[in-house]
Amino acid sequence: MNNSDAESAAETIMRGIGRRRFVQAVAALSAGAGLASCASSPGAGGGASASAGEILQPGGGPKPGDHYLGSAPDQVLWGYVPTVHAQSVLQMRSGQTVTIDAVSHEGILEDQGRNPVEYFGGHGVSESDVLKDAIDIAAGYRRTPRNFDTDGPHIVTGPIFVEGAQPGDVLKVETLEAVPRVPYGVVSSRHGKGALALSAKGEAPAGVQLDEVMPPAATDGRKSKDPAKYGNVSVFTAIEEGNGVMSFGDGAAVRFPLRPFMGMMGVAYADAPGLTSPNANSVPPTLGGGNIDIGLLGPGSTFYLPVFAEGALFYVGDPHMAMGDGEVALTAMEGSLRGTFRLTVCKKGTADAPSVAFMYPFAEDQDSWIPIGLSDPDGAADGQGSDLDIAMRRAVINALNFLENDRGMDRPTAYAYLSAAANFAVSQVVDKTVGVHAQIRKAHFA
Repeated sequence: MNNSDAESAAETIMRGIGRRRFVQAVAALSAGAGLASCASSPGAGGGASASAGEILQPGGGPKPGDHYLGSAPDQVLWGYVPTVHAQSVLQMRSGQTVTIDAVSHEGILEDQGRNPVEYFGGHGVSESDVLKDAIDIAAGYRRTPRNFDTDGPHIVTGPIFVEGAQPGDVLKVETLEAVPRVPYGVVSSRHGKGALALSAKGEAPAGVQLDEVMPPAATDGRKSKDPAKYGNVSVFTAIEEGNGVMSFGDGAAVRFPLRPFMGMMGVAYADAPGLTSPNANSVPPTLGGGNIDIGLLGPGSTFYLPVFAEGALFYVGDPHMAMGDGEVALTAMEGSLRGTFRLTVCKKGTADAPSVAFMYPFAEDQDSWIPIGLSDPDGAADGQGSDLDIAMRRAVINALNFLENDRGMDRPTAYAYLSAAANFAVSQVVDKTVGVHAQIRKAHFA
């Protein structure tokens, strides 16, 4: 990592937890003291504006948006995304901004004890450094029953009704900020999930030997029906000098830069009754976005989503502090974020959104246009297709459509250009519906 990357990541953390607290955390971690000695000052999180040194408890600290939305138990869904029939928890005008306190599911799930104070306390985190909304959701969520084996893991905040949005429009989502709320995160690998997971029949996946399965097949305790005994693996990850830090071996550690973004940004898509329809499970991404898991969608990026319901019904979840393309173990470095977004309705014929976005999710950042391909974007209830070849082909087709319709290239030349100069990357292989995204450099068209 170069100096500019380190400085940028460090600044992101300092904005979230305060410069004084950042310095304290670095000193404590460097001395091997863990996070317990880095407790917030008394009264952390109270009041309209928190002082430097406090983690971002709900309602405290800077909230730069025109609106603020927290993650109280009655403002979230656990494991499901809003359907087109959902009731909004906030209404705003097109073009306004909203600051959202998103809560990570890691540290509160059933296989981790569903008690974040105890879970994080076991890793040296003082109770005052555990987010109150995480505690409240773990203890007080009642909107839907929880089934760890079938429900998604994600805490989904929303939906937000954006005035003027109608089916057939596009919702333009600009990520303005994504600030860590705490100086730690978790990466988890769970049995039956991930790139090297044991199949439902107890077999190794194609191309893998049984002794290469991760987590190891011999540690699979799912037959117990007690999630705490499943043998799932969660790796607590501290933050030091703007890096995620994983310890291993005899005092060794690996460090990697933070890159915060929302793994889940979406609009209501499923036309399904109730709150727990299989078509609204939070795991697979759909044409409405959702658990898209593209690491390029951090601050400075724009995500375009086709609208399927009046008001669009925008939601977020699955906050990530860092993620490698592929997300192979199952999760990214999961950690609660405070995100600020500008939500704008785009109508057909106005050129306010790429033409592809009226039919399929599409993104861009300062440097690139980002066409997206999903293996099964219709959100089927059972047996989601997870063929990366299909996702790749759809990403190529969406890239061709963009270059032809929005950049004026003839299709054979666009096809040749993509082969010569565009990069296609695996977004993720762990969300039932797998994803591929492309990067088309804007500088090539200057």
